[in-house]
Amino acid sequence: MTLTTLGYAFLGGLLPSLIWLYFLLKEDARCPEPRALIAFAFVAGMAAVPLALPLEQYSKTHLSGDVSVLAAWALIEETLKYAMAAAFILWRRAVDEAPDYVVYMLTVALGFASAENMLFLFAPIASGNFATGIFTGDLRFLGSTLLHVVASAAIGFALAFSAKMRPLARSAAAAFGLILAVVLHTAFNLLIIKQGASTALTAFFLVWLVVVIFFAAFEVLKYFRYRNLPTNTC
Repeated sequence: MTLTTLGYAFLGGLLPSLIWLYFLLKEDARCPEPRALIAFAFVAGMAAVPLALPLEQYSKTHLSGDVSVLAAWALIEETLKYAMAAAFILWRRAVDEAPDYVVYMLTVALGFASAENMLFLFAPIASGNFATGIFTGDLRFLGSTLLHVVASAAIGFALAFSAKMRPLARSAAAAFGLILAVVLHTAFNLLIIKQGASTALTAFFLVWLVVVIFFAAFEVLKYFRYRNLPTNTC
């Protein structure tokens, strides 16, 4: 595998996530988070991928049935994304308002998706099938990348809406968010692996429907965040 192939796969995996990250940060433009911490969260998400691979291989070897394997993979990926965010980001002083939990969980998710997309692009690009690589990248831009965003957003919103609660209630909310993330992730993957255009369209519809719901919820969070602030003040 040449450096050129690695470069194409790297850019092909990175650029879609950076585009989605740009739109995410535009939503939080009034009170932007520190760019260094955003970058750190993105890299932390990327670093979760090599941790997930051996665990997913182990589950594939020791579990039988599509549902069991895909549920295990979803649990591994969503737990690792949350663990990376909790270990390196969410305890910091900059994470001081409810919407921040969503922003950083989504950033970690986009980092994870970018590294995962790179792996999916290596094979077609290395074999010279650039058209297949572009098609794969487009599908993952519209589907799988957003899936990671949606799943991690479930955890981010659970933490955001429970930010003022007691520790036990916050732990319960985080657990609920993680379970919801795993369910969404598993449902999407089950629809994708089934043959036929209708199931694939259903999967994409599911993801985009939840995206719309989550953006509406994010607007609610921003309303409560900004309602008592003077104009142009964070």
